Amino acid sequence: MNPTLDTLRLWSDAGWLRRLDSALAAFVAELDPEAAPVLPVATALLAHMEGRGHTCLPLAPLVRDPAAVLGWPAPAQEALQALWATLPRGLPQWLEALRASTVVRQAEQGDDAGQPLVLGGSAEAPLLYLRRYWAYETRVVQALAQRTATLEPVDEAVARQWLDRLFAPPVGVLAGSGVDWQKLACAMALRSRLSVITGGPGTGKTYTAARLLALLLAVDPQPERLRVALAAPTGKAAARLKQSIDAALEGLQARLGEAVSNHRSDVEDCAPPSDRSARRIPQPIPGVLVRDATQRCDSRASADRHLAGGSTPDLHAFAQRMGAARTLHALLGARPDTRQFRHHAAHPLDVDVLIVDEASMVHLEMMAALLDALPAHARVVLLGDKDQLASVEAGAVLGDLCRDAEAGRYDADTARYALAVAGQTLPPEYLDASGAVPALARHTVMLRESRRFGGPIGQLALAVNRGDAAGARRVLVDDASGALQALEGCSAQAVVRLALHGRLGASACYRDYLDAMARRPGGLDASEHGDWVRSVLAAFERFRLLCAVREGEWGAAGLNRAVEAALRGAGLLEIRGEWYAGRPVMVTRNDAALGVFNGDIGIALPSATAGGSLRVYFADGPQLRSVGVARLAQVETAFAMTVHKSQGSEFEHTVLVLPPRAGAVLGRELVYTGITRARQAFTLVAAQPGLLAQAVAQRTQRASGLRARLDARAG
Repeated sequence: MNPTLDTLRLWSDAGWLRRLDSALAAFVAELDPEAAPVLPVATALLAHMEGRGHTCLPLAPLVRDPAAVLGWPAPAQEALQALWATLPRGLPQWLEALRASTVVRQAEQGDDAGQPLVLGGSAEAPLLYLRRYWAYETRVVQALAQRTATLEPVDEAVARQWLDRLFAPPVGVLAGSGVDWQKLACAMALRSRLSVITGGPGTGKTYTAARLLALLLAVDPQPERLRVALAAPTGKAAARLKQSIDAALEGLQARLGEAVSNHRSDVEDCAPPSDRSARRIPQPIPGVLVRDATQRCDSRASADRHLAGGSTPDLHAFAQRMGAARTLHALLGARPDTRQFRHHAAHPLDVDVLIVDEASMVHLEMMAALLDALPAHARVVLLGDKDQLASVEAGAVLGDLCRDAEAGRYDADTARYALAVAGQTLPPEYLDASGAVPALARHTVMLRESRRFGGPIGQLALAVNRGDAAGARRVLVDDASGALQALEGCSAQAVVRLALHGRLGASACYRDYLDAMARRPGGLDASEHGDWVRSVLAAFERFRLLCAVREGEWGAAGLNRAVEAALRGAGLLEIRGEWYAGRPVMVTRNDAALGVFNGDIGIALPSATAGGSLRVYFADGPQLRSVGVARLAQVETAFAMTVHKSQGSEFEHTVLVLPPRAGAVLGRELVYTGITRARQAFTLVAAQPGLLAQAVAQRTQRASGLRARLDARAG
């Protein structure tokens, strides 16, 4: 008998650990029966932390204050203290016990004999890893270090003139006086094989990416051969990325044409009268920096001679050539029932530029696979909001990469480059003269101005993100527009009523898609049927219930059952079994053969055939995909979904449901992410008063060694 293992099994029985956690502890104890009790305890807690999204176990804070690290309920805290009393009290003793074990590899010694655990980190901050996550982190660190080690050469004069055209304000609109962070982001990305562009809703991340693509086309000597791919973690996020990029490119094409016309007039004004008739063909403007009108004319004449005969990029043709955005699983070629992909280091993607949206959702394992599959020369641009929830699975890669994004920490060379290429003077508060600037700073830009998120919803999100609970409460209470409402201390049935009827000031609810379903065409015309399906899908996307947790009365599973019961009781849906017309579902497992991926949302509807058999229809941009219901086994009803699963989506009216007890799950990032899913209206439903303040006060920090290892390599 092993009393330590017995205790861990009891903790699994109580639900404080998973069965997997205690089983892994028993496994390593069997591999090394002479090991001290520290080993199985550390192993079980490491597995437990990995299940909560951490990629490693921080040993120093764990040994010092296990209750603070684990955040367990009161009964578990007492049991934890009792076990801790039997273990060594100091970090050196824990490290000695782990280093003595045959199942623990010491990272700095490189003695890889296949041990299941790896001891990494530093002497001051030691970290314990599962072997698999140490390997993922190592691959990501190596790939990012290679991509940030050097900067690509840039013709600064050419880049400056193109950027001035791409970011020229519309006719009649004066340019702003502050830093144009979008323009700076494009300039920084032009010389990088890794670019990280972060910002909140409405800051223009995809707008910036579209201009970056136009810039890359403009400066490429063979733009017709530039291979660009768009990707996102979910199908919905991928479709939104493509739609946004296409719309931005279309608008930019018109703006560039206007800019070319204005440029031609300027050149004619500079040229002698006898030469003006010869300057009728639009020319690209590679340009150089100018200081007065005479120099501007000389510079443009020189620029025209430099690229005579060129033309403005055909962005419409480029958008068509680029093709649809894909999920990361589809891009990499997921192999069914494995963790393997068709594309990897030995068979890389055929791409020169990869844009990845919603990068906060990309977990460590996926980031390792993605970077492995990129050719060495390719550029990768990560777009995302660093303040959103991290990925469902282990890792917080975007958060790690954006640790210094808010501070900037740009060195003197970056400041010089920003002025020369983007015409932007970086304020002193974003500069770092310490000489210890992290390499990532040259590759990271935070967009700081929201152009469509400044109303009550934006103010609430900002207050939550700052950790200002009192400010968030004021915004909720003082809003008179109807965009915000808080319902606290109510029952779960109040959530169901919101789902069916909406509220004053926010009418969007599930009645919208039920009304659309009722307008089903009577005939079998495929075109009419397709239009009807699209209208149902679009109406369903106006509203969503978002939950902090999955299980329980206040969780996604419980609320899905409650909404179904209410719809059945009201006679709004005929629900007689698992499948019924109008059932919204979310795919929970990738199925490459069917073309559906984890997170895809569809609705079961009658087909256009004579029998009207049920099929689940998914929106794929403007197109529709459908799968027979009998072929979809890995799905769940989706009237309500977790906040995690909602990332990459936006809804006209969003309801965020906070349960009475959520523990460590209920944090600032979850509330912020829920709020920023709302376009026009946001409703907070809390089972108890005070839950909002509790959540805003709690910041989620995922344990990781990624950033420290990356900075150490750069240093």
